[in-house]
Amino acid sequence: MQIGELAKATGATARALRHYEQAGLISSERAPNGYRVYDERAVVRVRNIRFLLAAGLTLDDVRVFLPCLDGDMPTAPPSDKGIRVAVERLAVLNERIAAQTAARDRLQAALRQATSDRIRPVA
Repeated sequence: MQIGELAKATGATARALRHYEQAGLISSERAPNGYRVYDERAVVRVRNIRFLLAAGLTLDDVRVFLPCLDGDMPTAPPSDKGIRVAVERLAVLNERIAAQTAARDRLQAALRQATSDRIRPVA
């Protein structure tokens, strides 16, 4: 199947598929006209990649799951290595959330201060 067909079958964009291929997560052959041609199994693989990315993993994280990408990942029991990757990614996300929350709180406090200086009770 060509890239447009794979995109339609998986909900991914052609750009995302080229990115996954560049990252070594999927592969294609080249037709005589130069177009990418994907095996039918690429549909499952791309769906699994999208499942892992939607869960919050990065493409680098997804590489750990290469041996499993052709199976039914959403229902398969996770491996110890997969759990380790997920726990590490969760820690990174929690750190980022904490940093963003702190930044929001500082901005909110600064805005409160700035607006309280402008609004003075009428005597």
